[in-house]
Amino acid sequence: MQESTSPGAGRPRSELNAGVFAATLRSVHEFGYAGATMDRIAVAAGAAKTTLYRRWPSKGALITACLVDAFGPAPLVSEDRDELLATAVRWAAAKTSEPGVGAAFAGVFTDAVSDPALREILSTQLQAPYLAVLQDALGESEQRVRFVIDVIMGTLLHRLGIDGEPMAEDDVEALIAMVLGVFR
Repeated sequence: MQESTSPGAGRPRSELNAGVFAATLRSVHEFGYAGATMDRIAVAAGAAKTTLYRRWPSKGALITACLVDAFGPAPLVSEDRDELLATAVRWAAAKTSEPGVGAAFAGVFTDAVSDPALREILSTQLQAPYLAVLQDALGESEQRVRFVIDVIMGTLLHRLGIDGEPMAEDDVEALIAMVLGVFR
């Protein structure tokens, strides 16, 4: 039997990515960030580890791509500044509370502290698109929008890390009030 060497051999990229991203979040949820190794993710995804490394040069790059996919586009559904910010905070809180997402986010950030290449990946692939969209929608400087993103995500991840649980709804509303205060 002859092996297929055509460029289209194997699963389509989007199907493979979806399976790997789902397996990544399941692995992080089940084993924690440190325990979600590339080996475990490959097995859970039904893919070869070499396939993962061809697409993502490191676990951090895979986790970042997975987070970009999990978060998707920012839900900018209003022209009203307060409503836009409130929606963004609620959206970030909901996303970080999804199984595996918050832990993946916290873990990759921890790894990035001592990995400049991973910081660059996080900055360009994860933060920059949201920063640009919010900066444009709010008409604010990059510095102010970056600060608000830091406050929102830092607070949500801190709560998840300390309590092991997502932030309660009333605390999310208090966070919204604090964020709105920055822009008044």
